[in-house]
Amino acid sequence: MKSLTEYLTFKVKTRRAFVNITSDITKLVSKSKIKEGLCLVNAMHITASVFINDNESGLHRDYEKWLEGLAPHEPTEQYDHNKTGEDNADAHLKRQVMGREVVIAITDGKLDFGPWEAIFYGEFDGRRPKRVLVKIIGE
Repeated sequence: MKSLTEYLTFKVKTRRAFVNITSDITKLVSKSKIKEGLCLVNAMHITASVFINDNESGLHRDYEKWLEGLAPHEPTEQYDHNKTGEDNADAHLKRQVMGREVVIAITDGKLDFGPWEAIFYGEFDGRRPKRVLVKIIGE
């Protein structure tokens, strides 16, 4: 079995954003030369997420509204976590809902997606560098 481990770093300029990373992951699958296997993409920070969905701007705006309704950023004093000097309790909650990682099958050397699927990095407390682990294994 072969494997490839890479780390991508993102520094989103805004507090929250969704970044399509499908092309980054596709390049790494090609680099791995693995024809049949699995690709793990994992956010390594507890205020960021990796998820798969449609690359449609209206859906991304819907996510933003929905997540802000579930865990509004303000007032920041509503969260016990923020009493530690932080202001990002909402980002931890948003990450919990959106998930930590995705696993995608590799078939014939390519990501084996369904129609419209794309991989996204979700940032909920940006403005500093954060890493994403990509681990590809197979034959």
